[in-house]
Amino acid sequence: MTASPRVLVLRAPGTNCDFETAHAFERAGGIPDRVHINRLLESPALAADYQILCIPGGFSFGDDVGAGRILSRLIQHHLADVIADFHAADKLILGICNGFQVLIQTGIFFPMSSETPPLATLTWNHSGRFEDRWVHLAVAAPQCVFLRGLETMYLPVAHAEGRFVCRDANSLQQLSQQGQLALRYQLPPAASSQTTDTRSERDNGTIPITYPHNPNGSDDHVAALCDTSGRALGLMPHPERFIDRTQHPRWTREPLPDQGVGLRLFENSVRYFS
Repeated sequence: MTASPRVLVLRAPGTNCDFETAHAFERAGGIPDRVHINRLLESPALAADYQILCIPGGFSFGDDVGAGRILSRLIQHHLADVIADFHAADKLILGICNGFQVLIQTGIFFPMSSETPPLATLTWNHSGRFEDRWVHLAVAAPQCVFLRGLETMYLPVAHAEGRFVCRDANSLQQLSQQGQLALRYQLPPAASSQTTDTRSERDNGTIPITYPHNPNGSDDHVAALCDTSGRALGLMPHPERFIDRTQHPRWTREPLPDQGVGLRLFENSVRYFS
């Protein structure tokens, strides 16, 4: 496999993070192309030319009938086999924010059926408003290709429908046991060290992490899902918005590495094919 994988950054009307996402992949050593959904619908065979598929953030189709719903339906009805073949070919799939909202409705993380509700979904934030802030994250699925070598991350979120909700407690336990709960919101390091809870309680997400540290009220503080293979990841935070130290909200006041932690996620995906 080539050391410089090609990346299909799938965009739609309303997508507004495709340039930043393509730039992040390019910085990581990949060869990204921004491809409109209509082009892929016209020529589904295009997907075979790429090793990584990414659905970036934004407001696909204006989110007029729900975040990511129209784009996910287009994929389900016209590109389901293409996505399945892409995934089966040992390739990588990434969904960021709106892209996660799309992927969770396509069946990439768990089986979907018209007869039963999905194991989990993403719905309106508990606050009832758009949340735009930076959050601390703990990596809970180190086997995920995108998250290899990472233990914690500090990234921005920007969404109104990012609350992860499971169908029931058994469904949540199933996803947890399968190692699919990839990222969890956590307390800032200083606040976490002042709690009386044990380290294991903090790590497994059983202590209450309230707003704004959990910005949307997600069950079990979940911020990301991966599939059982670790080759597909959907996350609400935006790694492409922290690839340089100057993007950090306190970059003038704190000593920081030149590289933002978000870049590591893209580097991991590119490195997978080297």
